[in-house]
Amino acid sequence: MAEEQESDLEDDADAQRRAAVRDTYDRIADHFASTREYAWPEVEAFVGAMAGDLETDGSDSPVGLDLGCGNCRHAELLAAHCGTVVGLDASRGLLETGRERALERGFEVALCQGDAGRLPLAGDSIDVAVYVATLHHLPTRRARRDSLDELARVLAPGGRALVSAWSTAHDRFDADEGFDTTVEWTLPGGETVDRFYHIYAPDEFEAALEASALEVVEWELSSGNCYATVTAAGSDPR
Repeated sequence: MAEEQESDLEDDADAQRRAAVRDTYDRIADHFASTREYAWPEVEAFVGAMAGDLETDGSDSPVGLDLGCGNCRHAELLAAHCGTVVGLDASRGLLETGRERALERGFEVALCQGDAGRLPLAGDSIDVAVYVATLHHLPTRRARRDSLDELARVLAPGGRALVSAWSTAHDRFDADEGFDTTVEWTLPGGETVDRFYHIYAPDEFEAALEASALEVVEWELSSGNCYATVTAAGSDPR
């Protein structure tokens, strides 16, 4: 009984911390999205490398996933090569900015509010996924682990994903080991809002992926971020 109560308390604390992260991004959504106009070069390179596979994989309608989609700048890249693109984010405010971008730029994306640790998606349903600048916002180790396992679950056989997170290799940090911190976001008018980050040491990031149900195809450090191309463990490569 004591163990069950302790587990319930842990679940409640985890849920509260996730809700706090969601509320933070709801609060800053419009201003945050306005500063995220362009896709990251690393994502452009990944989607470009996957384009040929998506066009020749035998599927009539490849499905893409932008996990932690924000304003859907990366969903827009996926939409050029996928028959269906799902944009998932915990923040309803950010999803609204994604909806506006899709309407303005004329691309299709199915928007979904959801938790990266419990994806409301069928298994083996995603051919290509982008999961960038989101994993490091999940507030507990268990949440981050669950999200990587969930990504593996939804990837179709041969499907691939790009996962990224801030790392201790970034110029703004002076640390050798991973750590939790907050980084201020400054709203117009000068108000600051704290955002949670888990800053990964590069070897910690690699170890987290290896301990998950994902298999690392390749990984690199770029602009202070860890990037990894992954597939579901045991999946046949394309």
